[in-house]
Amino acid sequence: MKSALFKSSLLLLPLYGMAVPASAQEAVSETASGQVAVTGSVARLCILGEPSRAVVDLGQMVQTSGTSVGRIAALATQSVSLPGSFCNFAGSVLGVSATALLGDSTIAPPAGFSRAVNYTATATGWGNSGTAATTNAAVDGSSPDSAATGSTQPSPKLGDIEVALSSFSAPQNALLVAGNYSGLVTLTLGPVPVTE
Repeated sequence: MKSALFKSSLLLLPLYGMAVPASAQEAVSETASGQVAVTGSVARLCILGEPSRAVVDLGQMVQTSGTSVGRIAALATQSVSLPGSFCNFAGSVLGVSATALLGDSTIAPPAGFSRAVNYTATATGWGNSGTAATTNAAVDGSSPDSAATGSTQPSPKLGDIEVALSSFSAPQNALLVAGNYSGLVTLTLGPVPVTE
C-alpha cells in the first residue's frame, strides 16, 4: 500500500511542476511585434496639357485694298491654352522658342518684298512672370528663330499655361511674297536649365 501511494505522488509531482512555468511564460510575453520597411519613389515629371488649338490659322495676312495693299494686315492676337500642365517638383522653368512664319518659296525675294512674318510668342501661368520670344527674321527668311526662358517656379505646380501670339509684322514693312506661310512655337517645361 505504501509503495502504491508513493508511486502516485511521484506521478503527480512532475505534472504539477510542468504547469507552473507555462502560466508564468504567458504572463511575461502575451504579444510580440516586428517591423518591415516599405519604400518607393516618385519620378520627377513635367507634363504640358493638350493645346486648345493644334494649329493657329491666321488666314489672309495682307491687306487686299487701301493704301497699304499687299502689306501685312493688322492681325489680331491669337490665344492657345494648355490646361492641366504640371511639374511635380520644385525648381522648374518654362521655355518658349518661336520660328518666324516663312513663305514656302525658297527663292530670295526681290527688293521691296519679304518672305517672312515676325511675331511675339508670350507664355504665362508659370513662374512669377511671362516668357516671351520675339522673332526677327530678315526679308529673305534668314535668322528666323528666337528663344527665351522664364522665371523659376519655386514649388510643384498644377495649372493652365496660356500662350499669346501677337505683334505680327513684315521685316522693313515690305510687301509679302504670295504663297503659304508657316511658323512654329515650341514650349518646354522642365528643370533648370531648360534645353531646347
